[in-house]
Amino acid sequence: MRLGVLDVGSNTVHLLVVDAHPGARPLPAHSHKAELRLAQLLDEGGAIDSEGVDRLVGVVKDALQAAEDKGVEDLLPFATSAVREASNADDVLARVQAETGVELQVLTGEEEARLTFLAARRWFGWSAGKLLVLDIGGGSLEIAYGIDEEPDAAVSLPLGAGRLTAAWLPGDPPDPEAVRSLRRHVRAQIARTVGEFSRFGAPDHVVATSKTFRQLARIAGAARSADGLYVQRELKRESLEAWVPKLAAMTAEQRGQLPGVSEGRAGQLLAGALVAEGAMDLFGVENLEICPWALREGVILRRLDHMGSA
Repeated sequence: MRLGVLDVGSNTVHLLVVDAHPGARPLPAHSHKAELRLAQLLDEGGAIDSEGVDRLVGVVKDALQAAEDKGVEDLLPFATSAVREASNADDVLARVQAETGVELQVLTGEEEARLTFLAARRWFGWSAGKLLVLDIGGGSLEIAYGIDEEPDAAVSLPLGAGRLTAAWLPGDPPDPEAVRSLRRHVRAQIARTVGEFSRFGAPDHVVATSKTFRQLARIAGAARSADGLYVQRELKRESLEAWVPKLAAMTAEQRGQLPGVSEGRAGQLLAGALVAEGAMDLFGVENLEICPWALREGVILRRLDHMGSA
């Protein structure tokens, strides 16, 4: 059957259409994206402002039309941290449903981490052993660890690249003291969680998902996205540590000229790099592998599992 996943994230609203059935690998058929940056459309009270809600409704309508055009039989709509943490989340969800008919399921941070872990486990298989999975979104950082399909530990931290950029790095290029302050904040937040994971022992394989990690790997020398899903892409901590001061000295426009860095994400790449560097350092990770599958694929796989057991 043809499934559609509508992901209302902190940076983008992304419709992914796949052909899928239980027991088979989901095959991508169509992708429809719109940059919305909900995390940056909050007022002083933490509410998504009226312009942001208007734009969200419009983008969801466009995605619904695209889903219909592509023959989607079942749509799985969900929202992550930007909507989850907005002070007017209930009003936003109600208006989206009233004007589009779409009932967004708001995932908790732990659910995000667990579904992303499921996707990574299915991609790498059982031979990967104990997995540590890192995911940097626009609003949050997810960390999960385990040997089965359900992680033994899963946490979500408010360390998304978009959120941190808006709150900590207003300058372009940012003030060096602001960068140092953000670095301290990021590491203090991550350090609080390390003990929860270290009691399970060292992972056999460390993987990362998300646009932020893919872009960091690309500027550090990994293969282009055009080279395909099955090319192994890695990010070494040594390479990342060398890039962080370079990114800090650049303007957003200059970062946008780096290989693999989109203009829309260039402004928040430094914050993402600080989070990635902090996580790799504090968890003792020298090298990680980029996983092509992430949260959207996890949502699809969970749905297929439920269909197969029905």
